Amino acid sequence: MNNRRDQILFWGCFIAIITTSYAFISRMILCGGQFVTDFGLDKVSVGELQGAGIWPFGVSIIVFSLFIDRIGYKVAMVFSFVSYLIYTALAFAAYSSIHGLSGDALIAGQKHGYQLLYWGSIILGLGNGSVEAYANPIVTTMFNTDKTKWLNRLHAGWAGGLVIGGLCTIALANNSDWRIILGLILIPAFIFFGILASLKIPKSEREQAGVSYLAMLKELGVFGALVGFGLVFAQLGQVFGWSSGLVWGLTGAVVVIFAVVTKSFGRFILAFLIIIMMPQATTELGTNGWITSLMEDPMKAAGYNSAWVLVYTSAIMLILRLNAGPLIHKFSPVGLLVTCSALAALGIIALAHTAHAGTGTIFAAATLFGVGITFFWPTILGLTSEQCPKGGALTLNAMGGIGMLAVGILGAPFLGYMQESSTTQELRAANPALYQQVMVKKDYLLGAYEAVDPEKKAAITDAQSQAEIKSAETTGKFSALGKMAMFPLFTFTCYLVLLLYFKSKGGYKPVQMAAEKRE
Repeated sequence: MNNRRDQILFWGCFIAIITTSYAFISRMILCGGQFVTDFGLDKVSVGELQGAGIWPFGVSIIVFSLFIDRIGYKVAMVFSFVSYLIYTALAFAAYSSIHGLSGDALIAGQKHGYQLLYWGSIILGLGNGSVEAYANPIVTTMFNTDKTKWLNRLHAGWAGGLVIGGLCTIALANNSDWRIILGLILIPAFIFFGILASLKIPKSEREQAGVSYLAMLKELGVFGALVGFGLVFAQLGQVFGWSSGLVWGLTGAVVVIFAVVTKSFGRFILAFLIIIMMPQATTELGTNGWITSLMEDPMKAAGYNSAWVLVYTSAIMLILRLNAGPLIHKFSPVGLLVTCSALAALGIIALAHTAHAGTGTIFAAATLFGVGITFFWPTILGLTSEQCPKGGALTLNAMGGIGMLAVGILGAPFLGYMQESSTTQELRAANPALYQQVMVKKDYLLGAYEAVDPEKKAAITDAQSQAEIKSAETTGKFSALGKMAMFPLFTFTCYLVLLLYFKSKGGYKPVQMAAEKRE
């Protein structure tokens, strides 16, 4: 490391990332368990509550990046810390709104408590996004000659928070007072605040090199603005019920502003990486949740807490990211991403053939996949920062925001579409009459599809028919999982093209800004 101050500053950012992931996983676990019971939530309400803690992350990281250099990283850090305090206070108030009540008073308390949790989750998501918005550029500024290595180490904190969250969940599995689980977030929050508030945080690498704000905007350009802010407005439109005309109008306005101000399409390599990021993020975040659920069933059947799955996969990621340096130096960031894409594709294909396999086989295939996705997120961030350094915090964090929003708006619905379509195809082939009885037509962003209607399925009383539906759902799930390999295969092809491009230029080299002058 550069000096003692940099060491302390890095670990402060590392602990801040731990705080984000602990907050994320503890809330998601409770959304699937005690929140449902305590607040009488149905599946729609659970989905809304889960989403409330996720979409603000993607929105805030992109929006913050536009002006974070102007307000300063320390201001963003204080905002994130205050967000955690408010979130915890609202969650505790939600607990108090139902504790010891019954009858009509409990019903009223549940409604009030849900609103407190909902708005607390939105504030939490904004805080989590602001952490990424300042932690990423701080680390790339301090270690600007080895960015990808240190971003991998920084994002090992995400895996570390998941390990801690999983262990706390296991330890407190029989404790009904979930304030303890949520309240533990204050420990890392106060630690990172104490560290970062006491230190002088350096100006960004871009500012130190004398690169102007306009030059930063030009790096992102019209294409980056179209994708990034298009996803932001699409997400806000889903949450607040905006019309598609308003979403497109707001997106168009931002694109026109970027076109007039920057007169730049954006860096071609950045546009290429943005295209790659969307299926890559879907592979990592979308498929990973799906695969974890596959491993949970055999774990429960064997009598183990399913949270051990989370601890196992996250521990692998933690260890590998902390030791990513030698691999990055050996393969280069692009070469590592080529290898990871291949491993992820092989892991998905292997998992798709484990429908009737034992726990050991599932864990072996999941480990292969887990190793593949371990380096995805921090390495593409490092690649972006190394190749587009003039973009500073904007291009670096826009990449993360685009990945997160693309999963929620495009990736996750597409995964659901694939699973439902595979299930109905299996059922139609096995029993056409039963298929007609339970099938319903639905629409989503990319078009119409057919799915098994839960209400029609519940109305089926014949055991044989229920067994056939379950068989179709299981077969369809694994069939759809196999099709998911197309995403890492696509990124594999793109990274291979990029690898050949750099090879034609004499090998991979980060872009340096030392000679840049203010425009």
